[in-house]
Amino acid sequence: MNHESTKLSVAFNGADNTGKTTQIGLLARRIGPAAAPAGALHDHDSRWTAIQGDMAGWWFGTGPIKEVVDVLVTSYLARSAAPGVGSLRLLDRGIPMLEASVAATVAVRENLAAPAAADRARALLEPWATDLRVAEDAELSLYLAFSEDIGKNVARSLAHQASVTPPYDRYQQILHERLYDMHTKERRFKHTVMIGDRSIVEVQREIRRVLHPWHSAVPARALDGVQIIALAGLSESGKSTAGEYLRMRHGHARLKLGWLLDTAAAHAGIPDPYAVTEVVQAELIVDALDRYLTAHYYVKDVTIESLHSLGSTAALRRLLGRQVTVTYLDTPMAARRARSETGADDVVVRDVVKESRGADRIAGIADRVIDNSGTRLGLERCLDALVLDRHWPARHPEAQPVNMLGLPISLESYLHKLLDRTTGGADPVVDLLAVTGSGARGEFQSGWSDLDVFVVSDNARLGALADVLAELRADLEGVKLGISVVTLAECRAGNLSVRLQHVLAQIGAGAITPLWVRNGLRLPAPDPAAIVAATVTNGVQATFDIRRQILAGAGDLRTLYKVTGVSAKVQLEFRGVPVSADEDALTRLLGAHGHDTSLARTARTDRDAALEAARIVLDLWNDTMNGVEQ
Repeated sequence: MNHESTKLSVAFNGADNTGKTTQIGLLARRIGPAAAPAGALHDHDSRWTAIQGDMAGWWFGTGPIKEVVDVLVTSYLARSAAPGVGSLRLLDRGIPMLEASVAATVAVRENLAAPAAADRARALLEPWATDLRVAEDAELSLYLAFSEDIGKNVARSLAHQASVTPPYDRYQQILHERLYDMHTKERRFKHTVMIGDRSIVEVQREIRRVLHPWHSAVPARALDGVQIIALAGLSESGKSTAGEYLRMRHGHARLKLGWLLDTAAAHAGIPDPYAVTEVVQAELIVDALDRYLTAHYYVKDVTIESLHSLGSTAALRRLLGRQVTVTYLDTPMAARRARSETGADDVVVRDVVKESRGADRIAGIADRVIDNSGTRLGLERCLDALVLDRHWPARHPEAQPVNMLGLPISLESYLHKLLDRTTGGADPVVDLLAVTGSGARGEFQSGWSDLDVFVVSDNARLGALADVLAELRADLEGVKLGISVVTLAECRAGNLSVRLQHVLAQIGAGAITPLWVRNGLRLPAPDPAAIVAATVTNGVQATFDIRRQILAGAGDLRTLYKVTGVSAKVQLEFRGVPVSADEDALTRLLGAHGHDTSLARTARTDRDAALEAARIVLDLWNDTMNGVEQ
């Protein structure tokens, strides 16, 4: 149901330090004039002016308890009755919080246990019971808590305090207990939001999803599914170069920090965004990101350049949590001075301003520090790894015995020897070894199939691996060995062919099980959507290779069959039908277009059948370009 046409009051309930004020501020700033915070309690009763000089003393000792309750109730009811300026009123603490606060207060002042304190609070509030019930019924109540565990909730609330007195400790304990009873037993709250270890924006996202059906001015989303790389570093450290590479290579929207601050400040009516606190600056950055990404809903990756102060960066991380990767480019002064187009001395001058804001100290809290003292190619590989770490989840593959592959006895023997010589001892030659291709699928055919092996290893151990392979060559008994060796860094940077990306994806999905994995090794699992997009490269290459083989009269029948199978697999991939085996791919593709599916089998050994299958597959590929202008 949507009640935009009527006024709606939303009360944020929860103990101290659960983020109520921050959540209200973020929501109000994003919505604009349609929403308005209802203001603090002391804005609704003039007696607070005299009390604020010694608030704790009055609350817990010097103020008569009936006076304390009267001031609180009067303030709550006056705030509830105030007309407000928007169609959505946001209240920091609702009527249940009044009752919980009174219970916690009398528990401290009169040394009462939680049940007795609850009864005493109800008795003190009885003169206003009807008015309070009406006010509470007018509220849409949210309850924010860290967890369902009272002890953890108390500890988290107190952890944010600079110092904790015994009365305040007791107050928080009873407050949490009373709120928990209201939540679990009395059902006083319309919705409950458990904070857990989520970021502020993640909690805001849930709040918006709860409130959007009640009032359409509340956005339904809050940076959903967005990943942000925030670049930092001193002058000429390479931030612009990094931002542009991430835009061109990885499709990131490239946003400037100054534009974000100015845009959000204009919406909020703030004349100078650099004059506000660093916490507010961070909230403005998030607000501008939220607006931009709502308008550009298809953007899922963003860079911000460049972070300029330590305080606002720390606040931004608290707001965004795992959605932001703070990345500091660490570049020597000599290199930065050499890169400056405005003169080497200008770098020093600009550094003074940046360092006064703590820009250099961002390195100490950054998620990634990239050494940019080397080549641009080195920087780009680091950026590749940075992006793929967020999009390619790391997996720890399990290993299986060689005899699970169902290979001929001679190849089983070969693989046992290979594993003995490469994985034994204190310093194994490889980090991972897996059989791929037909051997991994249980489809190995003697006299036709190769033994395809995928290895992760360092370049420093390449010589030792070569010696082992040379020593065991005769044990292959004529079977062709196709071995692919990659480093872990290449896997993390995605610096692999599409075929090897497929292998990584299959290992990550459990479709290929390695024969050996070093303890603790975690491999990235490429995003299937990214592989499908890159697969067109294989299709293009296969087209050239098919034509080359046709022109040669299918002189290498085996090669023709394999490249025809590659083209068939690529075409099926784009139809959402992933197939691993060449014969299966040819059967599916030929059958889908009404061709003789027996060609998929006979083309292995019959030249005419191989040429016919190749021409059909080539024509089907060319059909995809029928719409291209001639």
